[in-house]
Amino acid sequence: MDAGDGRDRVLTVPNVLSGVRLILIGVFVYLLLVTESYGWAVAVLMISGASDWADGKIARLLDQSSRLGELLDPAVDRLYMIVVPITFALAGIIPWWVIVVLLARDGILAATLPLLRSRGLAALPVTYIGKAATFALMSAFPLILLGQWDALWSNVIGACGWGFLIWGIGMYLWSFVLYLIQVAMVLRQLPKVAR
Repeated sequence: MDAGDGRDRVLTVPNVLSGVRLILIGVFVYLLLVTESYGWAVAVLMISGASDWADGKIARLLDQSSRLGELLDPAVDRLYMIVVPITFALAGIIPWWVIVVLLARDGILAATLPLLRSRGLAALPVTYIGKAATFALMSAFPLILLGQWDALWSNVIGACGWGFLIWGIGMYLWSFVLYLIQVAMVLRQLPKVAR
């Protein structure tokens, strides 16, 4: 089997973990909005975060990288970054302006993809500040949810969650500015690809 065949694998541990994370999105929405089981909802977010970290590590350690994984993992991450904040807003836990900022940023970035493709690029590389922003935002939501109980420990954890959320939004917007600068540089420096 050559390296090309290995890249076409579907059933790998990282892909299974990404599939589980995809299913857990629906479980999270049900727990938060229907049953209002905040503790279980936090557990789902923590399991999802741990499996997101694990699938990348396992893919590298066990040489289980695949084309499907390269598409599925970021797609599930994107879905989490849309569904989780919207669910929080629907539950009245965070304000809607947070959703508007996150979705507007992602929408504008998606609108730049045809411009990049016209220059022969599929996407720009993810920056460390973008990764840090995603980490801060994904950390913020379970902490904010843990802050929903009427106890001192809960208030402290909730305040930490809001700190992560504010910091994450700041980095998310800063990575957005850097991305737009990179797009502008690509448009100026690379010629259009003939179709």
